[in-house]
Amino acid sequence: MIIAVPKEIKREEYRVALTPAGAAELTKAGHKVLVESGAGSGSGFYDDHYRQNGATIVTHKELFRRGELIVKVKEPLPEEFDLFREGQTLFAYLHLAPNRKLTMFLVERRITALAYETLEINGDLPLLAPMSEVAGRMAPLVAAWLLQRCMGGGGLLPTGAVGVRPAKALILGAGTVGSHAARVATGIGMETVVLNRGIERLRRIDELTGGRVRTGSLVRETISTEIRDADVVIGAVLTPGGRTPLLITGEMVGEMKKGAVIVDVAVDQGGCVETTRPTTHGDPFYLVDGIVHYAVANMPGAYPQTSTLALTNATLPYVMMLAEHGVERAVAKLPALATAVNVREGRIVHPALPPVS
Repeated sequence: MIIAVPKEIKREEYRVALTPAGAAELTKAGHKVLVESGAGSGSGFYDDHYRQNGATIVTHKELFRRGELIVKVKEPLPEEFDLFREGQTLFAYLHLAPNRKLTMFLVERRITALAYETLEINGDLPLLAPMSEVAGRMAPLVAAWLLQRCMGGGGLLPTGAVGVRPAKALILGAGTVGSHAARVATGIGMETVVLNRGIERLRRIDELTGGRVRTGSLVRETISTEIRDADVVIGAVLTPGGRTPLLITGEMVGEMKKGAVIVDVAVDQGGCVETTRPTTHGDPFYLVDGIVHYAVANMPGAYPQTSTLALTNATLPYVMMLAEHGVERAVAKLPALATAVNVREGRIVHPALPPVS
């Protein structure tokens, strides 16, 4: 099969979907790997690295013209739509629930689209997990930076000082993002509260942090109470393949302390805060009612080398399976792949996505 790895064109996206070592594994298995010139440079992987590992360096248009399996990091943007042809397979982070335009394009062009973020094994999301770990660990660090008065924050040092309390971090969700955010937040000395709808994940966080994290139920009343004195709020909830539930209303934001910071990691799936909208690494935050909002839709792209290595480690076995067998046989051999299929043969097939009307 011809596997094609384009350069990401999303603003400030420096990751690439395949490392040179990953390209070597695929070419050794007899597949052709096309890599767009410069695709890996943002992650520290250059064209010569790919050539030395058996890949062929091509132009943007040639890559889409020849590629059979398009492997990306982020979803295609409208500027790329005309490059796709009917019958191609796409494997990437798609986040289709809030993106009707992309969904309709994939359906109309009859692209078979598999999403990293919906591939599920026994309740776990192994292809989302690496980036969720990075985003979760980033979230408290980003919030700490934004708490500076010069950034619009309240000027409270997250770690506190002798005789001065630390910042309070409220984390909504105790999955991969939430648990890693809690570990970093407590690690830098923040008072940390995690709310979740299931007790088992809260119990795990309690064990991991030695009881240093206060836990509670993710219900409106508790959120409304805890948010009033929070200095940092991290939205870490997830509905696999579907739109993130709205947990924080504009009214709740209005009741927060001026200079508090919201980091909505869930923005890829629509966000869990009513007042959030997607931002970029170049223009990452804005203020609403005196509250700093950070909602960069590709947070791990800020650390592309770490993120690219972690992503390829997770995705390569599935890329290899698709290349070896094609979608139909690969899904039959590995049923987990079926959960990644969002669009196929002009139809939406993932149950979390609304039907085409």
